[in-house]
Amino acid sequence: RNLLDMDTFSKSDPVVILFVQGTGSSEWKEFGRTEVIDNTLNPDFVRKFVLDYYFEEKQNLRFDVYNVDSKSCSIYKQDFLGQAFVALGEVIGSQRGRLERALTGVPGKRCGTILLLAEELSNCRDIVTMQLCANKLDKKDFFGKSDPFLVFYRSNEDGTFTICHKTEVVKNTLNPVWQPFTIPVRALCNGDYDRTVKIDVYDWDRDGSHDFIGEFATSYRELSRAQSQFTVYEVLNPRKKCKKKKYVNSGTVTLLSFSVESEFTFVDYIRGGTQLNFTVAIDFTASNGMPSQPTSLHYASPYQLSAYALALKAVGEIIQDYDSDKLFPAYGFGAKLPPDGKISHQFPLNNNEDNPSCAGIEGVLESYLQSLRTVQLYGPTNFAPVINQVAGTAAQVTDGSQYHVLLIITDGVISDMMQTKEAIVTASALPMSIIIVGVGPAEFDAMEELDGDEVRVSSRGRYAERDIVQFVPFRDYVDAAGSQVRSMARLARDVLAEIPEQLLS
Repeated sequence: RNLLDMDTFSKSDPVVILFVQGTGSSEWKEFGRTEVIDNTLNPDFVRKFVLDYYFEEKQNLRFDVYNVDSKSCSIYKQDFLGQAFVALGEVIGSQRGRLERALTGVPGKRCGTILLLAEELSNCRDIVTMQLCANKLDKKDFFGKSDPFLVFYRSNEDGTFTICHKTEVVKNTLNPVWQPFTIPVRALCNGDYDRTVKIDVYDWDRDGSHDFIGEFATSYRELSRAQSQFTVYEVLNPRKKCKKKKYVNSGTVTLLSFSVESEFTFVDYIRGGTQLNFTVAIDFTASNGMPSQPTSLHYASPYQLSAYALALKAVGEIIQDYDSDKLFPAYGFGAKLPPDGKISHQFPLNNNEDNPSCAGIEGVLESYLQSLRTVQLYGPTNFAPVINQVAGTAAQVTDGSQYHVLLIITDGVISDMMQTKEAIVTASALPMSIIIVGVGPAEFDAMEELDGDEVRVSSRGRYAERDIVQFVPFRDYVDAAGSQVRSMARLARDVLAEIPEQLLS
């Protein structure tokens, strides 16, 4: 507002350049420029700057204002109209995200003011589905009609364009109807509803030298109006327009449908009331070694926890923060139970069939140590029964309010690989995840196979609908003596890394 007037016969032609300072650096780097607005001392600039905001950092900004009155590319050869220094936090913290600052830097002159407005682009999580068709496009092929396709570009802050979507090619027609497609609003306009979206129409050629038919421009805001009405765009070819006096257009493109859905995040679900329910299953098979022997993975000395207890405590303390009632159903598998020595693959650690829940991870640890004293380690190592048990519970409520996570702690030797794969494929359609923590020195090839990161788990020709298994070898996180966890933060990150994505999927 009220900028210096530098032009003799007209008013100034202002532009604003934004500079940012790197963290811990005193050097200023150019971030972007507004458009030039001709002949005004009170310009309202349209171009926006999109910055990442970090609450914990001081982000210094500098706004330089120039009068552009020559064709020189170098901005520093233009008239300087003043500058303002401000921290991004000041703008965000000001009332309604609106801050007015005096411009300074021209000795002996009042340079006017700069008005800064900041808004959070929180609408970036929307996903758009749209469908377009075209009419009477230019014929480009010698022996047939055209083979048209569309290319979408979003405009960047510096005025350049980035390709963000290509439709399929519709062969041999001047009136194509393209398939509906889905694109995040982020990709289309970076959450800035007024940013230009440019769409080019091409005729596909096998050799890759696609012929340009024409172009048109729009914005997300304009596209979204198609929810209530068809929108028709003229396809224009600038070269033809210059050459031919009677040129009207190179056809039209019609937006047939446009719908928006919100993409929710993991945090949205947790805030919205989704409960995470954790179930623990511990391997009581003989391959772990006799609990009374120091070589056993279940051996606990007076001075340190067993490998199983350490893994259970470390991983359990991470996951219990997200479980609202802190009650964990806890099972053992692969042991002979007293009094008659029956083999069980899902016995409650607290010996209570009706209510296998333990209070907190401490309760699970207590019940685990109690079971070790009363059951006989045996075999085989079957995962499927306990997976099916949790899947049965998960299947009872599928409205998004409950999500189940099964934590299996094992030495990695598995006897029912086929049945386990079948159980995982079935469970992949339910609101549940499986975390397998491998303890001990064994090769965990079978566990890696169940963690479908490389190849999706399949059973009898059926593939898992989603990847629901995360495998973590516990030995990677403990010290050489195996007595303590080196980095709880790294273990937490790796154990829980895939849960948010798995819940969303």
